[in-house]
Amino acid sequence: MGPIRRASPCLHIVLGGTPFEGIWCLHRRKSQFPPRFSRHSCLFLAVSGGSAAVSAGDDNRFRPRLGHIRADTPKAGRARSFLTRVRTVTCQQQAASGGSGRPRGGGPSRTPKGEGSIASGRGVRRGRGATFVRARNLSNGWSHRRPGSRRVVVKSRSVRAAGRNGKAAAHLRYIQRDGTARDGEWGRLYSGSEDRADGDAFLDRGRDDRHQFRFIVSPEDAGDLADLTGYTRDLMAQVEADVGTKLDWVAVNHHNTGHPHVHVVVNGRDDLGEDLVINGDYLASGIRERASELVMLELGPVTEVEQRRKLVAEIDQDRFTRIDRAMLAEANDRFLDLRHEPDDPRGQADRTLRLRRLGKLGDMGLATEHGPGLWELSERLEPTLREMGERGDIIRTMQKALRAEGAERDPMSFALHDSEPATPIVGRVIDKHLSDELGEELTLVVDGIDGRTHHVARIDPVRVVEARIGSIVEIGPPDSAGRPSDRAIASIAEGGVYRPSRHLEQARFEGRVPSGDYDGFVASHVRRLEALSRAGIVERIDVDQWRIPEDFAIRAAAHDAGRGGGANIRVLSTFDLDRQVGADGATWLDRRLVGGVVSDLVPAGFGEQAREAMEQRRERLIEQGDAVRRPDGRVSYRRNLLATLQDREVARVGAELAATKSVPFRVAVDGETVSGKFTGAAQLSSGKFAIVEKSHEFTLLPWRPVIERHLGQEVTGIVQGGSVSWQLGRARGVGR
Repeated sequence: MGPIRRASPCLHIVLGGTPFEGIWCLHRRKSQFPPRFSRHSCLFLAVSGGSAAVSAGDDNRFRPRLGHIRADTPKAGRARSFLTRVRTVTCQQQAASGGSGRPRGGGPSRTPKGEGSIASGRGVRRGRGATFVRARNLSNGWSHRRPGSRRVVVKSRSVRAAGRNGKAAAHLRYIQRDGTARDGEWGRLYSGSEDRADGDAFLDRGRDDRHQFRFIVSPEDAGDLADLTGYTRDLMAQVEADVGTKLDWVAVNHHNTGHPHVHVVVNGRDDLGEDLVINGDYLASGIRERASELVMLELGPVTEVEQRRKLVAEIDQDRFTRIDRAMLAEANDRFLDLRHEPDDPRGQADRTLRLRRLGKLGDMGLATEHGPGLWELSERLEPTLREMGERGDIIRTMQKALRAEGAERDPMSFALHDSEPATPIVGRVIDKHLSDELGEELTLVVDGIDGRTHHVARIDPVRVVEARIGSIVEIGPPDSAGRPSDRAIASIAEGGVYRPSRHLEQARFEGRVPSGDYDGFVASHVRRLEALSRAGIVERIDVDQWRIPEDFAIRAAAHDAGRGGGANIRVLSTFDLDRQVGADGATWLDRRLVGGVVSDLVPAGFGEQAREAMEQRRERLIEQGDAVRRPDGRVSYRRNLLATLQDREVARVGAELAATKSVPFRVAVDGETVSGKFTGAAQLSSGKFAIVEKSHEFTLLPWRPVIERHLGQEVTGIVQGGSVSWQLGRARGVGR
């Protein structure tokens, strides 16, 4: 018999006897053999109708009853059940992935009464919709893993001060752009109660909101839904119930891609007029779950056959698929072992899908087979496939835009620019859309004269307001040379200090300022310094002194490049080639004809079309007497052809406008000072012109962007050499 020692109590069942204490009991530690006997306090349960477990009062004769094997260490607790152990492992896994359970920092989880323990880090306990998140346990996200779930992609974004900075209006304008509806027409804006919502009224209601919410809802089976508009209204009604407030929202259905989807815009105030704060997990997962439930309610759950068909279609796709995501999750250190065939039919089908997909990935160099059924996944698998998927989407978008123009191009001639192009691109705009459908930056697809089709993304919309489909544009690298005014300031500065009075003296001495407006010329440099001072580049010392850094010109050019969105963009003509051929103004074709440069026109694609249009335009100029063909076949153009054509068009358009106004039109002559109210603009083939009206007449003056902010105000300008030196406001002037 082993030594007498203390141990934790045991439980014995005594059949038909009396419970005892202080007896010898068989107790074995883990990995201990033979078992040892110990003297300790035991717990007994008496059950009548059976035989006694021990003999009364006899310590030498007894029959041991073996119980559960458990630890014999001090402070050991009760043996845990299987369910308890499963819960423990689940909590450990949730903690490792950032979900609910105990905090990662250690220590007990302290949850306020009535709240679930959620630790996703997206503002969980704050914001409307948190109750739904806790009820559905969505803190770890949701990935359509429920049996029969219908897949829905939901993207969301919150934009601050969208109503005050014009971003809301720009976004609303572009989600309604031409070609987004099912019939190729403009997208129709609707709301929960209106089939045709008033976009301007919606923008007015959200003008002072702190933020604006934007969503894209894209059900995988959107094409099978009977009414996408009704589905959106049901979804937003459910969202309103979840967040506990009425929402001010509008939406537009898009059918311009392979997957119909919905753009939803929500103003940032609740029904009480307070800031609308929505729970982060609800935005990330709750809306998606509600959207999936509604699709499943209409179409029913996904059947096994339907799910298998969708997965089979993904085997040969050049993008990151659900099969790839599942294999990455199952792989152990990027190794996937498929050597053993499962017993159940579903497991066998999944294994077949993986093997077929791995064969495709192996051909792409993204997976390596080390043996039958033993594969290694490349660490570049996911980023490469995602990049290929994005590139494939871009190519399909470009091909669709070309087909809309009745053109076909070899995809090998496509040029995708992630940043501003290194060399200038000249061509026709064939598509203009949002780079990110939740943002404001634009993408231009340009059919170039170099025979290639260019995709240029991330363009500031302000730079391409005038660029329409069919417009001729030039997109080049940022202007690294800087502004002439910056170079002038740097040359005038002495000892790092620029003095406007010194600059005025030198300008008057040299006498090179057009029209002799020396004060306005120097004032334009001062305004440039005021703008750069707000960026921290220069510093005002007093009314006649500015501190200029040594690298002033470089820093000023870098500042302009950062504000301009990178690429340098010029709209060469808002008229397409057909309209330019028959125009009476100075067109882009005329400037190329006068310049005589045709070497950059590749005889393919738009380059060939531009060459043909130039020939037609040349014949048109000959017919109207603005050019003559010599006996040797060469063509001579009228002296000052471009100015003549521009004056001719301005006179015609002025006469047409005069017929709609109560005052006559008068042509401004070179050197004349013109003043009046700036009332609007006119887009001609010769360019854009400002309409300046007096009480008894009006005139058309060449456009400059600086005048745009003074619409409806009194302006003064001096006409000089085909341009205008504007004087805007009291004692202010704008130089060239």
